[in-house]
Amino acid sequence: MILGIGIDAVRIDRLKEWETKPNVLDRFFHPQELEQILKRGKGALQSLAARFAAKEAYGKALGSGLKGISLREIRIDTDNLGKPHLLVYGKAKKKLETLGGKHLFVSLTHETEHAIAVVVIEGE
Repeated sequence: MILGIGIDAVRIDRLKEWETKPNVLDRFFHPQELEQILKRGKGALQSLAARFAAKEAYGKALGSGLKGISLREIRIDTDNLGKPHLLVYGKAKKKLETLGGKHLFVSLTHETEHAIAVVVIEGE
């Protein structure tokens, strides 16, 4: 059963200024997530924007927003084929469990100017 659906869009150029400010990316992204993305070089900014949108979409899917959750507790990983997976830790995981969520699904896309993400929370 679907318990929640969230969607979010991010202007990619919004993140350009984050690249020049020390520790901003560290505040919003899980360390393993950053390591994986920054290896991409030129496409890193688009990937960061899509992942930031996924974090916001997760809060919307919860129905309670991100209050009390660190964005670093929400991580997007990709498998060998590039399929994204949403992983949650700490308070972000606790909110999922309280909702009764068992499975998370995420879809990411980006173009030149925008990144969009959709998150679905499924229960039993």
